[in-house]
Amino acid sequence: MQAIASTLRQLSREQALVRGGRALRVMNQVDGFDCPGCAWPEPRQRSFAEFCENGAKAVAAEATAKRCGPAFFAAHTVADLRSRTDYWLEQQGRLTHPLIRRAGANRFEPIGWDEAFARAAAALRGLPDPDQAAFYTSGRTSNEAAFLYQLMGRMLGTNNFPDCSNLCHESSGVGLKRTIGIGKGSVQLDDFEKADAIFVIGQNPGTNHPRMLSALQAARKRGAQIVAINPLREVGLESFIHPQQAFATLLGTASPIASLYLQPRVGSDVAVLKGMMKHVLAAERAAPGTVLDHAFLREHTVGLDALVADLDVTRWDRIEEECGLAEAEIARASDVYLRSGATIVTWAMGLTQHENAVDNVVAIADLLLLRGNLGRPGAGVCPVRGHSNVQGDRTVGIDHTPPAAFLDALEQAFGFAAPRGAGLDVVGAIRAMDEGGVRFFMSMGGNFLSASPDTEMTARGLERVGTRVFVLTKLNRSCLSTAGETMVWPCLGRTERDVQGGGEQMVTVEDSMSCVHSSRGTLAPASPHLRSEPAIVAGLACAVFGQESAVDWDALAADYDRIRDAIERVLPAFWGYNRRVREPGGFILRHSAAHREWSTESGRAQLVPVPLPEIRLRPGELRLFTIRSHDQYNTTIYGLDDRYRGIRGQRRVVLMHPDDLGERGIEPGAEVDVRSVSADGVERLAPRFRALEYDVPRGCCAAYFPEANVLVPIGSTARGSGTPSSKMVPVTVAQATSAWRVEGADERLVSTDGGFSTASADG
Repeated sequence: MQAIASTLRQLSREQALVRGGRALRVMNQVDGFDCPGCAWPEPRQRSFAEFCENGAKAVAAEATAKRCGPAFFAAHTVADLRSRTDYWLEQQGRLTHPLIRRAGANRFEPIGWDEAFARAAAALRGLPDPDQAAFYTSGRTSNEAAFLYQLMGRMLGTNNFPDCSNLCHESSGVGLKRTIGIGKGSVQLDDFEKADAIFVIGQNPGTNHPRMLSALQAARKRGAQIVAINPLREVGLESFIHPQQAFATLLGTASPIASLYLQPRVGSDVAVLKGMMKHVLAAERAAPGTVLDHAFLREHTVGLDALVADLDVTRWDRIEEECGLAEAEIARASDVYLRSGATIVTWAMGLTQHENAVDNVVAIADLLLLRGNLGRPGAGVCPVRGHSNVQGDRTVGIDHTPPAAFLDALEQAFGFAAPRGAGLDVVGAIRAMDEGGVRFFMSMGGNFLSASPDTEMTARGLERVGTRVFVLTKLNRSCLSTAGETMVWPCLGRTERDVQGGGEQMVTVEDSMSCVHSSRGTLAPASPHLRSEPAIVAGLACAVFGQESAVDWDALAADYDRIRDAIERVLPAFWGYNRRVREPGGFILRHSAAHREWSTESGRAQLVPVPLPEIRLRPGELRLFTIRSHDQYNTTIYGLDDRYRGIRGQRRVVLMHPDDLGERGIEPGAEVDVRSVSADGVERLAPRFRALEYDVPRGCCAAYFPEANVLVPIGSTARGSGTPSSKMVPVTVAQATSAWRVEGADERLVSTDGGFSTASADG
């Protein structure tokens, strides 16, 4: 009931009860639009309301009646806007006109599309080196827009395509490619109906992808065992009330989800997984030939002997010391695995944002391969992407290290020489901007500043870029640099009708389970001055390349079927693209490992030993991990409550074990300063947080991003993937003494001398 009430309040707050209600009726339906939120797939049989509370909030935010037009920008200087919180900026409504803040000016002003494209094109053509441009992509971008975007950038001559994958699931892709040869999940939604056991690790479905809870609820009701492994105790993993089950909703009758809940210390997932594998080996030795899937291992894998040898020399005292769990607790989890005939392991950023994040994913694959849990019903790997099309963007070419075969096909289809060197990922782009190596930056959606690590450095780097272009539906902090020139180009939202020269258009997206399906908005655009993302990319490309371009950009933007035809020519997996995507539910891209075909160097699935983590903190330090509240989606803040965790009206909080509070002499609710010190000795400060008691392991603490991103060092990244280690930041927490105070209901951060924080207003 609270979820339903929260949805209605959000629609009302956005003045979108009617407009938003119309959109919700078709969201995630076969002929409607794909939710702009998470990438959880739609079932074959869809309910009349195939959306969750947070998906409804995303629609309310996009369908809002609030407008952020020229009058607003005439009334607010950039300095004023920089002093505001991300929440306040979000509440100002939809952008209505293309905008420019010219060099030296203190306000944005309207600009025509033709002039905007011409200015950006002139900046790009004036670069001495195409690698001085960087093109960021968020996961809300459609396949069609993403394909045109990467084509334009590569025709310019760069592979600088940092994207939100670099910030979240890059480690999943690297680890899975190393072990099973493909960096995507191997299961389908039907597999959740066949699994005997489901392990949910480093993941909070209740807030981040709530529709997953209905699949977990159904699995538990039919007898599957669900093991949750997460340092923070999340109510959504303990029990769930399906809002479409009327009696349960009215009576508040919850179904249990997790049959076992383990809370290891932050950063110790490899220790837990290796402990489970040691128990599997012990069971095999006690009953030879009955535990491991020997036929599968002989036919399909390499590396078993090395893995066994590594597990044998891994001591239990080290495992217990690292994870804070007793052997008996880990044995309970491994017993669930041993009793299961088909097991799925699903995870999210709790596993992928550590220095050893790739090892976490490799260890999951090792565990599953030991008992043949790849390539059969009810079993496999399931990384859950947190944004609606982050997986699709990578599939169609948003990649700073693209495969040679993709570049070969791109060259053949479009007749140009594609750049071959590795480009910049997000961390590389931030470093390059800070060093003056990026002179043009374009962001296709997203909030690059708030989403990135080391907020102060990212803000400083953006200031050093000469020309910045942001394609957005709403204003956000990334746009508010004061140096150089900034343009904001407003685009259609996922909910809105897209009419081009060839008529009404649809776009396509790919969910976490490799299903490609259509999305067609139904609402009237928020402003007649909005353009679609494909039209924006095509308009810029026309201005850059002119009449001599070998690509007819206008024709592609006029009919998205032509873009899909081009994708099909470059990517054979998209054969029959336009026909198949119009079939109800779309089509599934072939997953080689799901068919027990292994695209690895050995031609087999590879069992790979990984070392135990060795986390050594300085005296007094805690292991900080960043989380979302229930009133946000990625960096978008819908409100200041976190209902599931019992936190209301505040976001600048740090959740701590009661004993850690007592040891530091901190009363619950007291203001504290949180500091991190990186390996290079740089101290980073997140001032004036409130310390709250919470059920986290001793020695660990949690805080919301983006507020806590200021603490994440730029140099602390996952080995092999470059993902910032936002889930394991050594910090100190002490009574607040910093020269800041928090003002107002939206927690504006103000210095005691009356000034305001720029990059740190929200983190």
